[in-house]
Amino acid sequence: MRRFVVMLLVCPFVRAQWVAAPQPVDPRTFAIMAWGGSPSDAEQLRLMKEAGLNISGFCRVPDLEKVRAAGLWCFVSDKRANGYDWEKLPPEAEIRRNIEELAREIGDNPAVLGFYLRDEPHASLMAGLGKVAAILSEVMPGKWPYVNLFPYRVSPERLGVPTYDTYVRMLTDVIRQPFISYDNYSLVGGEMLDYFYTNLEIIRRHSLETGKPFWNCVLANAHFNYMEPSDATFNLQAYATLAYGGRGIQYFTYFTPHIGNYRSGAVDQFGNRTPTWEMLRRINLQLHALAPTITRLRSTGVYHYPDVPDQGRYLAESRHVAAVEMTQRYVRPPVTGRFLVGEFEDPEGRPYILLVNKDLNNSFQFRIRTKPEGRKLFRISPYSGREEPFGREMDWLAPGAGVLLRLE
Repeated sequence: MRRFVVMLLVCPFVRAQWVAAPQPVDPRTFAIMAWGGSPSDAEQLRLMKEAGLNISGFCRVPDLEKVRAAGLWCFVSDKRANGYDWEKLPPEAEIRRNIEELAREIGDNPAVLGFYLRDEPHASLMAGLGKVAAILSEVMPGKWPYVNLFPYRVSPERLGVPTYDTYVRMLTDVIRQPFISYDNYSLVGGEMLDYFYTNLEIIRRHSLETGKPFWNCVLANAHFNYMEPSDATFNLQAYATLAYGGRGIQYFTYFTPHIGNYRSGAVDQFGNRTPTWEMLRRINLQLHALAPTITRLRSTGVYHYPDVPDQGRYLAESRHVAAVEMTQRYVRPPVTGRFLVGEFEDPEGRPYILLVNKDLNNSFQFRIRTKPEGRKLFRISPYSGREEPFGREMDWLAPGAGVLLRLE
């Protein structure tokens, strides 16, 4: 007993500390979306809000008031907006009557972010989608069309054009969507395949060229031979997207589909929350905390080390980072760190970097050598969102995790 008392005196209990949930970010600034049908159940909508989502998915007109009451937004899915043969549209007057009728039913409900039109269209459908999107914009200004693109590894035959760059450009040039949305699922065999980063490279380039923000639709369940969700898989998909300058994360899917070997979505086939729900909430709260800073920044470069994906750039080309040393403790043999660095500038021209641990299994302690040497670092807390001096034990990254730093 005496020994136990001495230990308490030497190692006093540390008071539990936590931060309040961050202020929710508006989806027009940073989207956090459940990809798929929006529920009609008010309790499920409440839980989506609690999980940190700000877009409930593709909703029916009768459910709009429930979506609004939950503090969420949605994209309306209705045959009057998306129920067409996109290669053989009816007369324009008919489409216009349909959309005007839809507008009267919706009224001024603030939950309407826009209208779902199509997922992964062939290029031959783009002209028809663009025509309906233009009428929607004319009848309901400020409401967005929603079209989501294929990932880049799809064949030219499925895309309908010779190159993925041409395909992506059709979204902004033909449909005139104010944001770029695409999906890429590359979590296989315990690692993230380089396809994920190459797709980010291409979409980032188009985003900078067109001035349109991009939303990445990422994997949030297990199916086919994709990995089971984990904090690491959510970390890597979200932080890598942020490092490339993304302005939205979409989750495929929040509700687990009732087919095939789909499993481990945030809500299972019986409507119950799974352990994935807590993982989703953890990363979403970090996104809300970081959004006020990250959305002020302009992406100036992305660099990888030691291996570089197709179309990527080496860390040696970085403007602000000379090297990053990533080490482990108590590991035999030690694992070599793999990471990427996103670089940014704020409106005042101050530089920021976002360091991301690409390893899904290992934590690393890191040390950053800056250009020029010895620049002071400040961390943007992923919990409070506040800037704080870099120190103490901030120099560790969990599997897949990232850290946003300002350089002085």
